[in-house]
Amino acid sequence: MLEVPAVPSDEALDARFAVPYLLTVRPVPGPDDLALLVENHPDGARGRIWRAPAAPSDLLPFPVGVGAILTADARWVVDLDDDGGSEVGGLVAFAVDGSERVSLTPGRAPYVLRGLESSFDGRSVVSTVVDEDGFHVLVIPAAPWGDPRVVYSNPVEAWYGQISPDGALVSVDTTAHNPGIRRPLLTVVDGRTGEVVATLDDLPAGPVRGVRFASDAGDDRLLLNTERSGFSRPAIWSVRTGERVDFDLPDLAGEVVPVDWHSPTGRILAVHVDDGIHRLLEIAEATGDVRVVAEGGSVFDPDVADLHPFQWASYFAPTGAVRAVRSTWDVPLHVEQIAADGTAVTLIEPAPVPPGHPLASAMVPSADGTRVQLWWGRPSRAEPLGTVLTIHGGPNLVTVDGYDPSAQAWLDAGFAVAALNYRGSVTFGRAFREGFWGVGGDREIEDVAAAIGFLREQGLADPATTFITGASYGGHMTLLSVGRLPDLFAGGLAHVAVAEWSAAIDAMNPAVRSVWSSWVPPEMVEPFSAITYLDDVTASVWINQGDVDTRTPIVGVQRYVDELSARGGDVVLDVFEGGHEPTGLDAAAVDQRRMHEFARRTLAGERWDG
Repeated sequence: MLEVPAVPSDEALDARFAVPYLLTVRPVPGPDDLALLVENHPDGARGRIWRAPAAPSDLLPFPVGVGAILTADARWVVDLDDDGGSEVGGLVAFAVDGSERVSLTPGRAPYVLRGLESSFDGRSVVSTVVDEDGFHVLVIPAAPWGDPRVVYSNPVEAWYGQISPDGALVSVDTTAHNPGIRRPLLTVVDGRTGEVVATLDDLPAGPVRGVRFASDAGDDRLLLNTERSGFSRPAIWSVRTGERVDFDLPDLAGEVVPVDWHSPTGRILAVHVDDGIHRLLEIAEATGDVRVVAEGGSVFDPDVADLHPFQWASYFAPTGAVRAVRSTWDVPLHVEQIAADGTAVTLIEPAPVPPGHPLASAMVPSADGTRVQLWWGRPSRAEPLGTVLTIHGGPNLVTVDGYDPSAQAWLDAGFAVAALNYRGSVTFGRAFREGFWGVGGDREIEDVAAAIGFLREQGLADPATTFITGASYGGHMTLLSVGRLPDLFAGGLAHVAVAEWSAAIDAMNPAVRSVWSSWVPPEMVEPFSAITYLDDVTASVWINQGDVDTRTPIVGVQRYVDELSARGGDVVLDVFEGGHEPTGLDAAAVDQRRMHEFARRTLAGERWDG
């Protein structure tokens, strides 16, 4: 039994989750300098309207999801009403004063969102919705609200419908040419009739994704994210003429991900990511010249095939000024305006959270020599109590150098922390992003083992005091790791996990069912499922599951818990009221305290199910 030190005070942990902080900035397309700010508060996500450079408004009088948008007239917030977090529901417009609520798709069967944006002229909202019949792009008149029209529909995965400034064209990232394979081409349709105007692909070299239409009415050009070299690069494509300009940037290693475009001045805003480290760049459309705008920390947080392509990202103001949306592990999201000479003025200050610890980045060779990124850090105390390895969800997400109160709370409590960007993560190139395909979890497990090996070289990751945790796909990886790498972990702390993939896929919402059916075909279900390895589990296990989660439904998890318990395993299942991505500082504090409780039980030689 290990000596158990004094319990960190409740006050210290509570302080980590007491201060509301910024979750995302959603700029409004159009000539007015508007944005919707979404913050994490004790009771969940809340919103403010920001007319830069003035101070943000008071909190709006209703909850606001992280995927919501503000209309160009600043009168309405458009959000999904999903009955408590299930991600399945219908679009609703809320008057910003709380006086009115308008259903935007009355009579339509409930659906999942895979894209939401307003037009530059403010007259339309375009939404990509997914129901049991497939993927559909809707154009909804916004001034005033009118009946939606379907301009694209297909049973095969498609996402991120975007609309030209005057509503004449709508682009959507589509995969019908290669069902089940997430290498999209770009399909552009007439915004009124739905007739296909043009398509563009770089296959087999790589996918093409739409980023942003030019902002001038009548300009049909579209900023693209391409991968002909295997790594993201910007390109500009004229939809009607087919003319295309690629920015290959051969002198830059890694990815250059376009995030915004100020077409009136011909400047592209992009993020250079090399080994996971960010630099914000401005690219001159006419010459291809590159200017470094900002370095240090993170300046965007990308996603693939979710509600928005970026959880948050830096952007251009309507004037062309650069708005750097930035964060680090210990500093919450904030907004700076950066002038051409590099002078920065902070427009939105970071929330005044308690001082924290930055994390270092290391590139670690995995079993086959592939280099994976690991963020890691030690607590202030000389000898850490243990080590906590975090695995992000997705898998097509990435852990950036961004604020994380949970990581800071672990460090406060005396634990070393690490976070792994395993194969499947974005911003490390196409081969890395697709590296988990068809191998039943082998590559990710190798990457987890490599991360633990590196941490041991630093004097950390003693198997008796090492824990693995993650949410969604990270929850799946937590359960898979304690089964396939039983000698490395004392405990697994899994949030909204999948334990048995066949049952989970059958119960998933339609937006994710199709791709997971491709990624985990019948012959891969057994090796990919944590329930297969129950006989090898020696670690204690906690699973924290939402009761209305349709992305990682609870089915299969209960069987995992029952069968592990029947074998004498140490396992606890908590079920909370909510869906896949709950927000709220109070709930996060409860979960953090629960994880600390379990870790301390391990340090005291106690079971978790006691």
